[in-house]
Amino acid sequence: ANDVFEAISAEAQKRQINLNIVRNGSRGLFWLEPLVEVETEKGRVAFGPVSTNDVEKLFDNEFFLGREGELFLGLTDELSWLKNQERLTFARVGITDPLDIADYEKHSGFKGLKNAIKLEPQLIVKEVADSGLRGRGGAAFPTGIKWQTVLDTPSKTKYIVCNADEGDSGTFSDRMIMEDDPFVLIEGMIIAGMAVGAEYGYIYLRSEYPDAQHVLNKAIKIAKEKGYLGSNILGSGYNFDLEVTRAAGAYICGEETSLLESLEGKRGMVRYKPPLPAIEGLYGKPTVVNNVITLATVPIIMDKGALFYADFGMGRSKGTLPIQLAGNLKQTGLIEKAFGISLKELLYDFGGGSFTGKPIKAVQVGGPLGAFLPEAQFDTPLDYEKFSEINAVVGHGG
Repeated sequence: ANDVFEAISAEAQKRQINLNIVRNGSRGLFWLEPLVEVETEKGRVAFGPVSTNDVEKLFDNEFFLGREGELFLGLTDELSWLKNQERLTFARVGITDPLDIADYEKHSGFKGLKNAIKLEPQLIVKEVADSGLRGRGGAAFPTGIKWQTVLDTPSKTKYIVCNADEGDSGTFSDRMIMEDDPFVLIEGMIIAGMAVGAEYGYIYLRSEYPDAQHVLNKAIKIAKEKGYLGSNILGSGYNFDLEVTRAAGAYICGEETSLLESLEGKRGMVRYKPPLPAIEGLYGKPTVVNNVITLATVPIIMDKGALFYADFGMGRSKGTLPIQLAGNLKQTGLIEKAFGISLKELLYDFGGGSFTGKPIKAVQVGGPLGAFLPEAQFDTPLDYEKFSEINAVVGHGG
């Protein structure tokens, strides 16, 4: 994609055409990437997959005016892959400039934070609890209960820790959020801090994600300059700051207590429980440990309300889940759907069936700790409890 970006920039300069080119994130349609979108009066139109060899021909066809031609896909939002999703957490991914905070604000950014500032901490926790949000890292523990425990535990010092050590095979949703919409994670962590009384946070980032580290550090700097981080946030009297820490590169550090040991500069070893991290976590202080998607979902809950979010999903599995399709499929990428969709729908309606055209006999769900599910179980709805009934786990949605 960077090569295509450079090629388009060079060709525009060569032809003396003034274009505003934005290097944004992925829309999740991996099989059509690199994807080039053009703003038109009717909306964005897409061209893809584009290689550097296609650029000259695209200019010959005046693609920058949104004209149909080779590689033209139509209106991006009308592509069935996107049209049939419920994009809540990933609403801005692939649409906004990741490091343009004004663009983030224009697309409902920080509305959740501004609503949270008006509320007492207990009411923020209640809103998250009422939404039914559960940990998206795999454990599916109710987020509201975890936050309530930290809020209720007396301590002058508390912490928010984001587990960004994404290590399950076939997963990349955390990385997409951090690289393509970093401000939503920052906003979620600020709200979490306000809710439980924490004034400092850490993003424990997978060591193999240098691009995410670069983007996050820039986003944190920008957020500080705009008054969203630091002292007296937006004149609220509330203080919160955060930093990015590179992970140790060990799979075990994805487990929350091993992560905390690593953050403290120790060898990443699992701690005995109790005490829980919510009571004695980082440096022995009450600590919220949530993964990237969990924290990045908080802003839309505080913006639209708990009932809005809880209206998606089924049973106790409320809201949406970013699902990552990888492997022998015609159409791989990221989908955000409400809980309740079946594996069959994911594999065939979104995945397009196997790349080779052969029947899909089994699919692995939930990463290394998950299970291989045979075709006979493809009608199982994506739901924490339904998966538990067949001895499977949803995991991180991979």
